[in-house]
Amino acid sequence: MDLIIWRHAEAVDKTDDLADLERALTRRGQKQASRVGAWLSARLPSDVRILCSPALRCQQTTLGLTRRFEVRPELGPDAGAAAILETCGWPRAAHPVLVVGHQPALGELVARLLDIEGGQCEIEKGAVWWLRKGEEGARAEAVLRTVQSPDLI
Repeated sequence: MDLIIWRHAEAVDKTDDLADLERALTRRGQKQASRVGAWLSARLPSDVRILCSPALRCQQTTLGLTRRFEVRPELGPDAGAAAILETCGWPRAAHPVLVVGHQPALGELVARLLDIEGGQCEIEKGAVWWLRKGEEGARAEAVLRTVQSPDLI
């Protein structure tokens, strides 16, 4: 199983007047989402299942793909790594899964699957981490296939 992690692109800062779920992408974030979305679209298998946080910034990031996606409340900003893994069916899902979400949960998920000491991994805004289920008996649960930064695509 492939698990593709996509952190939302750059969004406007938090303010007292704006609910966290309503924060939109900045112009830079829109460009990041478009570039990474085009890169992903050229590489994603046709049977990929795309799951997205209900946050506006995540949905706007996902629109860079121009594919259908599912908004899943359990992938919101307060989600934990275990909830994300359960939602996407890791490691036994029948099809590849792309998750569009938030830090710190995505970093915790990557650290857990790659057995990174300290239990946290920094995921850059707009970046994609592509993981594949590891071999049985391997220490890490996953193998890292690629990491793509929005500024290098």
